[in-house]
Amino acid sequence: MTTSTNNTVSASLLAAMNGTSSTSSSSTSSATAAQNQFMTLLVTQMENQDPLNPMDNSQMTSQLAQLSTVSGIDTLNTTLTSLLSSYQSSQTLQATSMIGQNVLVPGNTMTLASGSAAFGVNVTTASTDVTVTIKDSTGQTVDKMDLGAQSVGTVPLAWDGTTSSGATAAAGQYTFSVTATSDGKTTSGATGLAYGAVSSVSSGSSGVTLNVANVGSVPLANVVRIY
Repeated sequence: MTTSTNNTVSASLLAAMNGTSSTSSSSTSSATAAQNQFMTLLVTQMENQDPLNPMDNSQMTSQLAQLSTVSGIDTLNTTLTSLLSSYQSSQTLQATSMIGQNVLVPGNTMTLASGSAAFGVNVTTASTDVTVTIKDSTGQTVDKMDLGAQSVGTVPLAWDGTTSSGATAAAGQYTFSVTATSDGKTTSGATGLAYGAVSSVSSGSSGVTLNVANVGSVPLANVVRIY
């Protein structure tokens, strides 16, 4: 797994982007070996055929067509592998440029610091009312935010730490849940978004992930908004 923690592109990342000659040579050797084996079988078959009942032209043409098909499939697989590698490398570079920036990603946590906690709501279905319930580390509800009617889209939010009773909440980690209703019925039309800074980027077999402070590892594709 390759991990980047700044905007400097590592040598291992460049190597992954450019590929290696050994990989290309291996693919070429594999294709050549398959072709050689096929031709060896075909020639052996021709050498040992019955002189009184030789292979007709249609059989020869059919087997040569099979050779062409096998070669074409092998070439296609090599091309697709190369394209996938290039795409993953492009994603990694894109993700690396996000280090130090803040993002909104799926989640239900927020960090209250200096009297402010940033988070968001992702509305997937227009709702007549959306409510956010904020809880402390013990699971006790400390505040509720009524957002009213919301159309489809991302809603960035901030909580000032003031509880329902008017007290000031202590700095730290909090969780929240989102409830959406439409015509008086509860729906799944809104979900929570956590806010945090991208501290590093990881690239592995599962794809490119962002390591977001106070949130954890998040797939690049899950980023809803960048700040």
